[in-house]
Formats: sequence, structure tokens, C-alpha cells
Amino acid sequence: MNSASCSNELGDRSQPADSVAEWQESAQYWTRHSDIIHSMFAPLTRALIEDAGIKAGDSVLDVAAGAGEPSLTIAEVVGPTGSVMCTDAVEEMVLGAQIEAQRRGIRNIDFGQCVADSLPFANDSFDVAVSRLGAMFFPDPLGAVREMLRVTKPGGTLAFAVWYKKEFNPYSYVVTDVLSRYVETPAPEPDARDAFRFAEDGKLAAIMKEAGASDVAEHVLKFQLEAPISVDEFWLMRSEISESLREKLKQLTSDECDRVAQEIKDNAREFFPENRMSFPMQMLVVTGRKQQIQKMR
Repeated sequence: MNSASCSNELGDRSQPADSVAEWQESAQYWTRHSDIIHSMFAPLTRALIEDAGIKAGDSVLDVAAGAGEPSLTIAEVVGPTGSVMCTDAVEEMVLGAQIEAQRRGIRNIDFGQCVADSLPFANDSFDVAVSRLGAMFFPDPLGAVREMLRVTKPGGTLAFAVWYKKEFNPYSYVVTDVLSRYVETPAPEPDARDAFRFAEDGKLAAIMKEAGASDVAEHVLKFQLEAPISVDEFWLMRSEISESLREKLKQLTSDECDRVAQEIKDNAREFFPENRMSFPMQMLVVTGRKQQIQKMR
């Protein structure tokens, strides 16, 4: 298990400095809640692995892996004959992923700090490249997909998981619907770096096709977002891991924050049967392949 050198400055144009700073602050919370987040999104990780066709012996690149998932689960799937390169633009995220790998005793994994649209790997390096809930925040999605195709072997697979439409995901709207009554929240620009940036059917698939991927396909994955936490623990986690939520709460008085928290917990309570979290979720999984090299006749 090593830390690879991904020689990109954090102020690189492809990853704005303010965006990196936001995630640097969030990293401590993602690490703190990593066990719960791992449990919550396990069904999405399994679907991504299945759709990407990841198997024992594969070499896999994970872009924008955050605090280590799905890299760590993929490392268990590919086994000792395979390998995983876990990357993120934020140093603190990468360090958190390394610590978690050590805790789990996972050794067939390397780590690198780099941005998605400037990957420091040779052409045709990986059997599969994936990104789970990261593509929405790429400053240059087309450039990132092209880079991921470049470092994937001919015939290899790219697989992305992104949020589907907000109205199907109460994990999000039970919070934002309440907060919008206290803090003015303008509608995001169509291509803003937002969780629902690629929620529209075909939007990310079109970028993959433009980048040169073949056999592009997408499907909506429905699952239950579950974890053994109470509604109070849910609110603590949500209020910590979301940078945008933290910033909005800073605009409120202490009394307003208390009212927001109570209203959100009241709205969310129906999704906590027997005091255990269970939200219905819908995500979009998009896959494609790097075209095989055409042989000269």
C-alpha cells in the first residue's frame, strides 16, 4: 500500500482553489462518519462494481474517491491479484482513505492526490475506471471523462454513479425544503457543481459519448439508504458533511438553527422506522467502454 505522487497543484485551473478549500474542511467530517457512509451507500457500490464488470485480478482507478469508498470495497473484490488506485483532489480525503485502508488491513491499494481532468498515469493503465458521486463536482466533466478514457485500456469500462432527480430522494429534500424557508436559495445554474448536476436523463451519457466512449448505457438504481442511526444522529451527520449546509446554517441565529434542526428531524422521522434510518433512494449509473484499437488492414 503506497501513496502515489500526483503532481498537480491544488490551485490548478481544473480544480478551483475555493472548491478544494470547501472539501478540505469537509474531509474531517467524512472521515468521522465514514463507517456510516460506507453502510449507507453499499448498495450503490455493489451496483457500480456489477455494472463496471469488476472482477478478481482487475486493475481499477477510482476518481474522486473521497474518504476511500468505493476504492476499499473494490480492493476486496479484485483480490490479491488485482489492484486499486484511489485518488482524490483533496489531500485530507486521501489521508483519511489511507488510514481506513490500514485499519481494514487492505494492501492491494495505492493512493494519489490529483484532479480528474489531469490524471498522472500512462495511457492504457487500468482495466476499469470509476467514480461514485464525484462526477457532479468535476470542474471540467468532458475533460475528466477524456482523461479517464485515456488511462483505461482499450475495451475497458468507465462507470459513474450520480444522484438522480431530487424529488425522488427525500434524504436530500427533507433538509433542503426546510432550510429554503430560512435561507434564500436561488436555483442552481444548469451546469453548476451541484449534487443534482447530472440528474437529467442522458446528460452525463451525452458527455461520455462526446468524449469518445462507446456502448454508453444508463439506468436508474432504486434502493434503500439504510444505517443503524437515529434521526438525531442523521441530522448531526448531514449538518457536518455538507459544506453548503454548514455555510447556510452559519447565516442563522442560534434559535433559528434550533428550529431548523427540529423541523428537519420532524420531517425525516417517517424514514426512521424503529429508530433506524431507511430512505428510498434513486441514483443514476452510467457506463461506457473505451473503443478497441482498430487494426490496420
